Amino acid sequence: MTDAPADTILSCTGLSKHFAGIRALNNVDFFARRGEITAVIGDNGAGKSTLIRCLVGVHTPDSGSTTFDGKPSAFGNPDDARQAGIETVHQNLALVDELTVMQNLFLNREIVRRIGPFAFLDRGAMRREAGALLSRLSINVPSVKSRVRRLSGGQRQAISICRAVGAGAKLVVMDEPTAALGVQETANVEGLITRLKAEGVSVILISHNFDQVMRLASQIWVMRAGQVVATRRASETSGNELVALITGASRAA
Repeated sequence: MTDAPADTILSCTGLSKHFAGIRALNNVDFFARRGEITAVIGDNGAGKSTLIRCLVGVHTPDSGSTTFDGKPSAFGNPDDARQAGIETVHQNLALVDELTVMQNLFLNREIVRRIGPFAFLDRGAMRREAGALLSRLSINVPSVKSRVRRLSGGQRQAISICRAVGAGAKLVVMDEPTAALGVQETANVEGLITRLKAEGVSVILISHNFDQVMRLASQIWVMRAGQVVATRRASETSGNELVALITGASRAA
């Protein structure tokens, strides 16, 4: 493996994970640089999602070590990772359809105002902060009072990403963020991901879209059969090479 550089925000060494005798991860080394978009690619069953789930506390690896933000990390659950500064945007988005944009953005981190022994939701502060956050990331929705169920797929994805940033994430992990979106909505979400990078937020992107990976990522990791088979700087590879590495037609140098 290429040695992890000094500006690494998240890394693992020798990570392995088995499920009922099936080796999902086998001695995986990986790193993501601070302030970059890092892509993880591979066929279905290659181990991409298992790797990420081990890194963010969904699964406990059988062996190996991890670090986040310069410190050893062994998150017991996703809440531990979230408190450390890692937010994960899943394919199912985990938004509450019947709540408004504002309510989704502040779900489980509501702003409260206290008067003596009493606590009240400060809806005005949440509306203002929600509007400011959407404006900062150039996210267009009808209103922060709009119910999420009325939004398009691209807008819903943007709200999910916005919530991660609003929670103060240092690293946002995205699992196929544009898989179900049309061309224009995909472009909008990709623009949002680029703006996150410009703000210094690190991003790990799992994607089957090689064109997207080449457009967005700086570092690309290729997985096959539970192992990392190659890592490349995007500026030094091509879509054809990535396909060859995934299928095994080309061996990593």
